[in-house]
Amino acid sequence: MIKFESVYLKRNGKEILSGLNFFVKKNEKVLIQGKSGIGKTTLFKILLGFEPIDKGRVTFNGLDIVKEHIKDIRQQIFYLSQDIDLKNERVKNLLDEIWEHNLSKNRNKTHFERWINFLDLNDIILNQSIKELSGGERQRIGLLIGFLLDRPVWLLDEPTSALDDTMKNKIAGHILGLNKTIIIISHDAVWKKNNSIKIERW
Repeated sequence: MIKFESVYLKRNGKEILSGLNFFVKKNEKVLIQGKSGIGKTTLFKILLGFEPIDKGRVTFNGLDIVKEHIKDIRQQIFYLSQDIDLKNERVKNLLDEIWEHNLSKNRNKTHFERWINFLDLNDIILNQSIKELSGGERQRIGLLIGFLLDRPVWLLDEPTSALDDTMKNKIAGHILGLNKTIIIISHDAVWKKNNSIKIERW
């Protein structure tokens, strides 16, 4: 599914990745843990085609991460960044835009309402602008977008850092039960409670 083979990356004279070999099978759940600054987030940027490598090979479903393939690859990936990078507009407008342009037309509003309820979101939040939301609300909106898009591969960077313990457990339990390939960068212990996850310590 995802393969990093002898990958080297250096930026500003600093070695970020040195001979990295990293493999993720289809529908595997992987938790990456390690100190800040050792290249965990860079891994996601490479997979999305935002960070070119110096040496080695990276493939996604057998396709090299190169310009010719990157559009098709990105359409299969949901990426939730640590800073939840969302357009600053009214939440409802943002979700309507995603619904209109990215989702299959046969999905009905029941699908949407199911995830709204699951994430404990409400009309007040939906009518606020992104900049008015708390960190936890932004994370839940980011996760809502992931549930709505329903793509086969998820890259999650600290997806539960701003959530309370009840919501962390609820989210982690559900995500780890999905029939998807999921790579998670997180310091939250909640992800380690499930035996289905493979832990990579860098």
